[in-house]
Amino acid sequence: MTKPESASKPLQIGVSVPRADGWSKITGRERYAADYYGPDFLWAGVKRADMSHALLRELDVEAAKAVPGVTAVLTHRDVKGSNRQGVVFKNQPVLVDKKVRRRGDALALVLAENREVLSTALKAVHVRLEPLPPVFSVEEATMEGAPKVHEEHPTGNILAELTVSKGNGKDGIDECTAVVEAEFELPRQEHAYMETEAGWAYLEHDGRLVIVASTQSPFRDRSEVAEALGIDIGKVRITAPYLGGGFGGKDGCTVQSLLGLAAMHSHGRPVKMWWDREESFLAGVKRLSGRVRYRVGTNKDGCLHALQCELDLDNGPYEHLGGEVLALAVEHAGGPYRIPHVWIHGRCVYTNNPAGGPFRGFGAPQVVAGLEQVVDMLADRLNMDPVLFRMRNAVIRGDRNPVGVTLTQSTGLLECLEQVTRHPLWTERREWKRRAGAFKKRGVGVACTTHGAGYGPIIPDFAQALIKLTPEGRITVTCGVPDMGQGNAATFVQIAGHLLNQSADRLDLVLPDTDHTLPSCSSAASRTTYTYARALTGAAELLKKRILEQASLLMMAPSPDEFRLLPGMVRHLPSGKDLPLAMVARTMSPSQRECTYHWRAPVCREPVRMESVSTVFGMPHLLFSYAAHLACVEVDELTGRVQVLKYLAATDAGSVINPQLYEQQVQGGIVQGLGYGLYEDYVVDRGEGQTPDFATYILPTSMDVPDMESLRVETFEETGPFGLKGVGEICINAPLPAVANALADAAGVRISRIPMTPERVLDALSRIQSEKTS
Repeated sequence: MTKPESASKPLQIGVSVPRADGWSKITGRERYAADYYGPDFLWAGVKRADMSHALLRELDVEAAKAVPGVTAVLTHRDVKGSNRQGVVFKNQPVLVDKKVRRRGDALALVLAENREVLSTALKAVHVRLEPLPPVFSVEEATMEGAPKVHEEHPTGNILAELTVSKGNGKDGIDECTAVVEAEFELPRQEHAYMETEAGWAYLEHDGRLVIVASTQSPFRDRSEVAEALGIDIGKVRITAPYLGGGFGGKDGCTVQSLLGLAAMHSHGRPVKMWWDREESFLAGVKRLSGRVRYRVGTNKDGCLHALQCELDLDNGPYEHLGGEVLALAVEHAGGPYRIPHVWIHGRCVYTNNPAGGPFRGFGAPQVVAGLEQVVDMLADRLNMDPVLFRMRNAVIRGDRNPVGVTLTQSTGLLECLEQVTRHPLWTERREWKRRAGAFKKRGVGVACTTHGAGYGPIIPDFAQALIKLTPEGRITVTCGVPDMGQGNAATFVQIAGHLLNQSADRLDLVLPDTDHTLPSCSSAASRTTYTYARALTGAAELLKKRILEQASLLMMAPSPDEFRLLPGMVRHLPSGKDLPLAMVARTMSPSQRECTYHWRAPVCREPVRMESVSTVFGMPHLLFSYAAHLACVEVDELTGRVQVLKYLAATDAGSVINPQLYEQQVQGGIVQGLGYGLYEDYVVDRGEGQTPDFATYILPTSMDVPDMESLRVETFEETGPFGLKGVGEICINAPLPAVANALADAAGVRISRIPMTPERVLDALSRIQSEKTS
């Protein structure tokens, strides 16, 4: 196989170009964290708790140590640091020292010659746990006198509680002429990445710890590992190759501290840890399950007047950014609408259920699922077209959003809705619905959404770019932000090539490495390209300036303005003479050939009427993307199956760098959102997962994916690089309610407990039929 010819053409923005990482991936040459092997390495594995809440009374590892091929069995006594990890509250033990708080907590760490020996040794670890009363729901956890998951937490089992109000707050609903109330129960969702949690670690000769991990946040991981294990941070290096999927589930330590501890006791041998699918399901974080209750009302003109929302999220036992998930959910609970009077109350609660944590959308899918159905129900109550009802109430630039923040940046929701109204899937919907076959009903549903980009006003949201000109005349882009498959690394190469007028085959990319790249925060929050590309632009422009200045000196020309940077060369326009870029580079000092740039994202400084019983970060946002989705579904009256046949997404994520990557992001988000709405449910019974693998946890397959069309609304965002905004998360928020609204349009039923499985749909259809015949 040969590389495509396009690799030798100068890169441009705004056009689809092959991904810089595509060639190595399709040929199997790219190494993910799970692909690291070497001579004389050891396997590491974890003995995990089989109770949800218990005191650790005995941990006997002697029998495990005696298994032939075992080199070490480690417990909390071998951890010299804090033995705690976490982002805001460091309350998850690396290895349990006192108390188990969920099934799957790590108790002991075994190092063995191979996986068979490892399995035998893990079974030989003897554990005695003393059961404690557990809490398995928000209601149980918040009852007076409930057992505490963390005795030291100042607000009991409430990790975070937040109330936001605007206008008359809770009382505004009494002024409405039409009010709709509804409640929805949302499931846990498993990340289900292709590459499960994995890593590789070893000690260098000077005792320095090196960890290769599938992670979204290597620089933050370095701090967590150093503190947890009691190592100087300068003695820890973490590298992040391309991830085989992340979606938020790897935004925090998974295998990192365990690998570091193992490498410190492996007597110089490399150590590998790679969770199988069952362990990933057991120990990995899930989208927070929850319950959302809405009361929304309009005035006599059909304008939204007041909104009340109550939200409860089950966080599981450890922090895992649960408070920040709550904050984003509360901020997005009013959607992209003008609503004068708003009252939103949310709680995120510790339980002894499986661990919750970040997942693409970060709390917004939970609230959008409820809000957009209630908006449709209001439109129906008013006998209004659901799209026109949304257009009447959609925010525009200069409006205050539901939490009271003035929208000062690009705001393209109306344009998204206008594209939907002009599309044949909407204009020809009645005829399409009439063509449904026997025992089938068809419906078309819409949903709107918005999504904030970045960390919010408290945590610095910055990026630092380093770009180099090598003595051979090549360009090296070093990037400290991981690429979990979304294509941001390829986008950075495309941007650098565009700014420096170079072809793809003249550019190299250095992936995140705490030794060789600069901190640029995590790959999360729809901020990766937005922030890093701004830093990269500054660094590339500085390097270009230096190259042209050096060429001007070499030719003793009066001005660098007489020169142009071309692929592999610098041309002097008046004479037509070309200077090889390598020759120019060799006349520059190493410091001249390296350019860095730091950029910090702007944040919202407008206050929000907010009350909380604990500190939460991430609210409010300054910058938002917008989208309007349309789903065409067919319901089988005999089986209850809901099949999505066609799907349309109109998205305002600013200008587009690479249309193909953009569309892939939108389509991926749609499919994940359809899974959330129709199929996926990590079922838990008294703290124990009942869907422990892909045989029981249902994911959408290629046979379940509809024809998808993506429409771009390219507003220009002046704060973003080349006018772009974040597209990573906006696309997952709307599929669930769009399908739910289409189901209601088709069959007149609403499913309050998600996912909308055939059993639940059939039960609802049966109830309607019974009511008609009674």
